Amino acid sequence: MDTRTIANPVRSLFERPLRDDTVVVNIGPSHPATHGTVQIIAELDGERVLRSDIHCGYLHRGFEKECEDHTWHNLIPYVDRLNYVSALINDFAYCEAVEKLLGVEITPRCRYLRTLLSEYSRLVDHLTCLAAGLMELGAMTAFLYLVMVRDYMYEHLAALTGARVTYSYGRIGGVARDLPAGWLVRMEAILVQYEEFVGRVHGLVDRNRIFVDRMRGTGVLTKEQALSYGCTGVMLRSTGVRADLRKDAPYLAYAELDFDVPVGIQGDNYDRYYIRMREMDESVHLMRQLADIVQSPAAQGPLNVDDRRCSFPDKHLVYGEIESLISHFKLVIDGPSVPAGEVYSAHESPNGELGFYLVSNGSGKPYKVHCRAPSFVHMGVAHLMLNGGQVADIVPTFGSINMIGGECDR
Repeated sequence: MDTRTIANPVRSLFERPLRDDTVVVNIGPSHPATHGTVQIIAELDGERVLRSDIHCGYLHRGFEKECEDHTWHNLIPYVDRLNYVSALINDFAYCEAVEKLLGVEITPRCRYLRTLLSEYSRLVDHLTCLAAGLMELGAMTAFLYLVMVRDYMYEHLAALTGARVTYSYGRIGGVARDLPAGWLVRMEAILVQYEEFVGRVHGLVDRNRIFVDRMRGTGVLTKEQALSYGCTGVMLRSTGVRADLRKDAPYLAYAELDFDVPVGIQGDNYDRYYIRMREMDESVHLMRQLADIVQSPAAQGPLNVDDRRCSFPDKHLVYGEIESLISHFKLVIDGPSVPAGEVYSAHESPNGELGFYLVSNGSGKPYKVHCRAPSFVHMGVAHLMLNGGQVADIVPTFGSINMIGGECDR
């Protein structure tokens, strides 16, 4: 076959420019601001973007298909690597979906710990997004303030989980381990530092003439566009829609907690910046509530459910009795026998609705796994936010979406 006759599908949209005096350029995937995984093809009239076509298919790990060849437990390190900036939320959303298939209800202590760590992950994710976006605009001082606090949080989470960034801390029916001594005291000290440094960033950035001119009125997304394309999270709330799964379909311990859901006005880059700043404050408020609850008598007790279908025996029992050794061996080698059926379970991740659709045929491995990843959905609307803007608006607009390449993997 003569391959020269086959049109290039990637460039098909721009085979014929709109006008003779325009130019078509590639931005990414080999570009720091596009994370090495996104290609933006833009037709420019001088500095103005007439139209754009965005391709996010430059990360090929085959996550969903790979899941079909591993046990339910062994998938936890895989889901860590979807949104690797807030891996704990991935863990807990996936584990909850499996627990629904098993008909398992987690213990009160596990529920509160998962909620606390989910908010900690949201805080870290927003810090990373804002720091990167400010750095790309040249605000290096604000970048260093936010990244310094974020690194304290990384080290603190590593003291609990034993790993950095990708924690593999969730377990079907519970979590890996309890809080070490002094962990909550250190958390409060970090939150005090967070408040100090984020206060400095507010003073440096919020009313900075350059920052406001670059962000206000750029990357605008209307409410109708956001709803039509299935946007969730900050992308949807920036348009004025107060939608949040923690309020609308409460899970874990969110129904017991007091918090607000910030919304925007214009759906522009500045709204998305300010919503994330506000959501971080709400996460801190939630974490302090949960720290008090975790230390109360109501939250004491076991971490994991007493269900041999999914929970590993204590290590000292594995070494001391044959029944626990066999149970541990079967769970590792064969995996939990999850009843046949299908389920969809979603959590409010920092980027929006993170859902897992699972199908089980009754064996120790999933028959089908699908991840409803917010970053993948939001890439579908990104061209509307870029069209009509300037070349200089592309990087801050793309940064405000907070696309994570691991989520876009298909």
